[in-house]
Amino acid sequence: MPTTDPLPVTLDDVRAAAARLAGVAHRTPVLRSRTLDALVGAETFLKCENFQRVGAFKFRGAYHAASRLPPDRLARGIAAYSSGNHAQAVALAARELGTTAVIVMPEDAPPSKREATAAYGAEIVPYDRYGADRVALAEALAADRGLTLIPPYEHPDVIAGQGTAALELLDDVGALDALIVPVGGGGLIAGSAVAATGLHPGLRVTGVEPEAGDDTLRSLRAGRRVRVPVPRTIADGQAVDTPGELTFSVNRRLLDGIVLVGDDEIRDAMRFAFERLKIVLEPSGATPLAALLSGRAGPLPRRIGLILSGGNVDAARFARLCGTGG
Repeated sequence: MPTTDPLPVTLDDVRAAAARLAGVAHRTPVLRSRTLDALVGAETFLKCENFQRVGAFKFRGAYHAASRLPPDRLARGIAAYSSGNHAQAVALAARELGTTAVIVMPEDAPPSKREATAAYGAEIVPYDRYGADRVALAEALAADRGLTLIPPYEHPDVIAGQGTAALELLDDVGALDALIVPVGGGGLIAGSAVAATGLHPGLRVTGVEPEAGDDTLRSLRAGRRVRVPVPRTIADGQAVDTPGELTFSVNRRLLDGIVLVGDDEIRDAMRFAFERLKIVLEPSGATPLAALLSGRAGPLPRRIGLILSGGNVDAARFARLCGTGG
């Protein structure tokens, strides 16, 4: 039965986050491509969060949440769990705000993401993503050390911060008919949906998940959060086994649907972005483009926005993924 309870994040919250991030986060560019428009038969507007600080949208939510902590809590330090982009974002936010960060990070996270996180000054605590509970580990560590945990998506301030990407996109290009956004834990699409539907109630918001990690699609169909096996996909930023409780409470009300893309389609999108658009996308950042190029997004309206969520992939991995044979 549909709920009428107020959403945990509002358009005003996203606008307030944008004001707090002004001059700290980058206002990332919107890319146009006549080639892409001709291929898909629509006007496309690509919000390039691969040009955000730390190379991904995650800095928006991490900095916004950390900056709103009371000074005494901020001074004690912050903690996070992440496969890479949120890790870097929290590490940089901590450095910018003059505090310390400890990150619980999977052992198999891409080396470039681990190295960047350490370079921003964070302490890294590794774990086995297939055998350990990262949330429980991070919560225990934060409690033991007196740190404030900033989760990657399950927090109103994080969601509001992530929503500023869509807010900027719509401010730059005007009304859109549809918005296509990657889905991992659901924070980016929740914040984006709040911003987009708050500004333009008829706008259609569609999420994209990797085929191996269809937890949000299954959850929307079931009307409740569903857990799947930990996904094994090249889209490591979307390797989540269940949607967040808070993010799902938003997404079940505001999303128009979820489409799935396979790893080969993600590789094709990464190649297209590199060869034709002249930008580098990590696998998770390429999934909206993969949905468009593969036809998985279905019949398209006239004006479509895509949030390309990040570009954190090192040269060796990019070559392995996009070279012949992948």
